[in-house]
Amino acid sequence: MSIEEEVFKKGKILFSKLEGYGFQLKDGVYQYSKEFMKHFKAFITITLDGRVSGKIMDLRMNDEYLSYRVKDLTGFASEVREEYILILKDIYHYVCMSKYFVFDQTNRIANLIDQEYAVLPEFLWERDPNSGVFRNKSSGKWFGIVMNIDQSKIIPDKTGKVEVLNLKLDHQKSHFTGVYPAYHMNKKSWVSIILDDTLTDEEIMEMVGVSYELSSVHHDWIIPANLEVFNIIKALSRTDVLYWHQDINVNVGDFIYIYVTKPCQEVLFKCKVLEADVLLNDVKSMKLKVIERYQNHEYPIELLNQYGVKSVRGARSVPKKLSELFQK
Repeated sequence: MSIEEEVFKKGKILFSKLEGYGFQLKDGVYQYSKEFMKHFKAFITITLDGRVSGKIMDLRMNDEYLSYRVKDLTGFASEVREEYILILKDIYHYVCMSKYFVFDQTNRIANLIDQEYAVLPEFLWERDPNSGVFRNKSSGKWFGIVMNIDQSKIIPDKTGKVEVLNLKLDHQKSHFTGVYPAYHMNKKSWVSIILDDTLTDEEIMEMVGVSYELSSVHHDWIIPANLEVFNIIKALSRTDVLYWHQDINVNVGDFIYIYVTKPCQEVLFKCKVLEADVLLNDVKSMKLKVIERYQNHEYPIELLNQYGVKSVRGARSVPKKLSELFQK
């Protein structure tokens, strides 16, 4: 990768700003020049498709200076290189819009994640500045990792730099082609997706949603419903969504199991919290969506007793063993 490519790899050229910086459009390319260190002049060109190139002329010799492009420089050539890079970086900051990552689809996915979950990538490693993680705000856990790697690490017979998105998802359960066992992660619970437009943004975001949910921290609660006060069975026969008074510290994504008291004395509904801490007529409420309905006396009070729930007089957390039973 050239010096120019390295500096501009995460930038999108804003062509409307080029002339304001001092570029001139000549022969179908934007051109700019600047003298530095008394005896050198940098010439920078930007093509109409955003490619940046440059060269340095030695004004004393009236010839192109090339030593600065040699790797592992020391001495005077290193100073020339650093001054040239400063010129490029100044141009970058004026005429570019920063991108989080190198490839187009990666940046589109990053923007969609921000729009959907209000999460921006975090760049945690100085030795690997191109890798970013997406963190679930509710749990602090990662639900996505972008890495810039050689394609051969995933597909042995192919080479070339690519960006992959690792997601928490069982590879066996994914119905998409282009989904591979995870690179550098537990292959039983993570997958890698090469972000090269093989999969559409919509297909990838569907899997992002699964990974986000798996990274969330959920709590299970049981709440009682008295038919003499409110006939919840009748209410939920007409809709899957309702507001319920909230007297526990629930979070969005928690599961609520509704235990209907006499004459039923059993859990009849599993709900998910869509909204929490909502004020309705000055009453703290939560918005619930029914995701499962139980029948045939599946979870009666006698069964709950066996798992440590002797009665359900008020809202309470679900014991771990009972929670595992509910999840089966």
